[in-house]
Amino acid sequence: MTFQAQQPLATPLGEISGVGPDRAAQLGRLELRTVGDALLHRPRRYEDRRHFQPIADLKLDQPALACGRIIAAGLRRFRGGHRSVVEIILDDGSGRLHCRWWNLPFMEKYFKTGEEAVVFGKINSVRPRTMDHPETEIIQALETSLHLNRIVPIYPLTEGLSQRWLRSLLWRLVEQFASAVAEPRPQLRLPGPIITRAEAVRLLHFPRESGDDETGRRRLALDEFIELQWAIQTRRKNLERNARARPCAGDNRWIKPFLAALGFDLTESQAKVLREIRRDLAGPPPMRRLLQGDVGSGKTVVAACAALMALESGADVALMAPTEILAEQHWRNFRRWFEPLGLSVELRTGSRKTGLEPGQRPLPLGAPGGRAGQFFIGTHALLQESFAPENLGLVIIDEQHKFGVAQRGQLLRKGAYPHLLVMTATPIPRTLGLTLYGDLDISVIEQSPPGRGRIKTFVRQRASLPKVWQFLRDQLARGRQAYVVYSRLEEEDSAAGVKAVTKEFHAVEKIVAPWRAGLLHGRLAGEEKEQVMAAFRSNQLQVLLATQVVEVGLDVANATVMVIENAEQFGLAQLHQLRGRVGRGAEDSYCILISSGKTDPARERLQIMEETTDGFRIAEADLELRGPGEMLGLEQSGAPPLRFGELSRDGALIELARDVVKEQV
Repeated sequence: MTFQAQQPLATPLGEISGVGPDRAAQLGRLELRTVGDALLHRPRRYEDRRHFQPIADLKLDQPALACGRIIAAGLRRFRGGHRSVVEIILDDGSGRLHCRWWNLPFMEKYFKTGEEAVVFGKINSVRPRTMDHPETEIIQALETSLHLNRIVPIYPLTEGLSQRWLRSLLWRLVEQFASAVAEPRPQLRLPGPIITRAEAVRLLHFPRESGDDETGRRRLALDEFIELQWAIQTRRKNLERNARARPCAGDNRWIKPFLAALGFDLTESQAKVLREIRRDLAGPPPMRRLLQGDVGSGKTVVAACAALMALESGADVALMAPTEILAEQHWRNFRRWFEPLGLSVELRTGSRKTGLEPGQRPLPLGAPGGRAGQFFIGTHALLQESFAPENLGLVIIDEQHKFGVAQRGQLLRKGAYPHLLVMTATPIPRTLGLTLYGDLDISVIEQSPPGRGRIKTFVRQRASLPKVWQFLRDQLARGRQAYVVYSRLEEEDSAAGVKAVTKEFHAVEKIVAPWRAGLLHGRLAGEEKEQVMAAFRSNQLQVLLATQVVEVGLDVANATVMVIENAEQFGLAQLHQLRGRVGRGAEDSYCILISSGKTDPARERLQIMEETTDGFRIAEADLELRGPGEMLGLEQSGAPPLRFGELSRDGALIELARDVVKEQV
């Protein structure tokens, strides 16, 4: 979010007293060019310097803040001058603290004996008490009111800038310019006692009491969420007012025989979602709907029904998947379902292209004298200019988060306001749903089809691998199949201790003999991938070693075991997706997570997988632990970067922003 171009806030920082060309260039590296930019430079943390810990009380491996006088400082070189250590000794009257910086000889010039210094870090030795590479700030006596005895902001820096100098600049800017900070949308009525934006800026930089900084951040975050919701709601309103889609609700002539041939009834949840989709497809505004459903919940059957509605209406349908594996899986399923109805299903990927060209329309067997639309399934190949369907009425995008917003729009522009159904088996926390997909209506399939076995998940350390391999062999002896998944393809891709699938293949092949093992990864040619997958589906291969390429697109009911090596290398949502490759039949299945993680957080994260198969609970935990950027790839999602908003904990603010904007846009 940017400030309105009010003259005081647009003042270049180079024109501020004490900021010359060199300092202005340094600030520019932090994207701080105007007063307004600087006032929105968020501190990365705060130090309560009203109460320092005595050096004598500092504990091993615990973060600590201490202040003392430098009684010794110096540089020592060794190993022929190739290595060095800068060391200072602080004394606060209760004890002495040694602070060291290895191989940073230039640090020597920052310290002089007799100066007072504040240090923040962890003690890594108690005899003597020592910190390696602590954050350090030299305090000058005349400035203690700003830098000591208060809650002090600690800012992101760049080379050449010190905390003390930048904090002093921000103090002056807040004093002089904070009152010029205006409300971004003064016409909006905000409920309740909410502080002004100007007061939020003051509290953000120089909180008076504990919690003031969070009060300021939340107000500035609310402004960000309001701007985001304003754009989302405006876009949706414009679409509803101006766009007219082709009615595609169908007449049931193919849906009824399709459902009758399935061999099972839809769940109540699937039926409810289908009613929502049919209502949308009746128009006139084009459908914009996100379909969420946990792994194995039956989204593909719902998509098939939506496609049949459009085909019955004479419209073309395009289904785009992120990988050739998933596209070909869909192609096989839809051919099996649709060809008995007399409908053709065409495949377009980078390596394969089947069937009719656009414009060549078969006469469906079930509709003498009538014509159906065409159904295309593909990958990014559907975005090429050569793909030009005559009458695109419905676009279905599977695994939506794998595509960018621009790609979604590119496919939609191949028709005149076609309906849009996007699907994901990666459960999306509500906060992300309201921000990334706020312009879409959301449907959720909350039930799984009956007749599925349970999935039991176990976290095991690497030392347990011999027992794990024996368990896998026992399952193979019962006629089952198994996946073994690795996070890396080749050894050179791997960090220390992380296994690679190509290196481990022959070892695992020997372990599982006489059963046969196959290898699947993204660098295989399309024909090779298909051969391996076909052999696994037909049980010619009993064990499939793979990278995360199997995350989507393989549906083998007889596969009941998944072993994931170096499980700590994956996010929770990705582990949940991988786990969804088993448990697709009536037999109980097993997912075994092999961890070499040595920290408590790594173990606790994987234990969530043991505790639940609820994808939404897992997604919320993943969002909290990893943040939205790593979880879903915000850069391609189209969501703006948030400076103050935090999607993992600002759910109530996002709801408030949505409600405020919805009432007044």
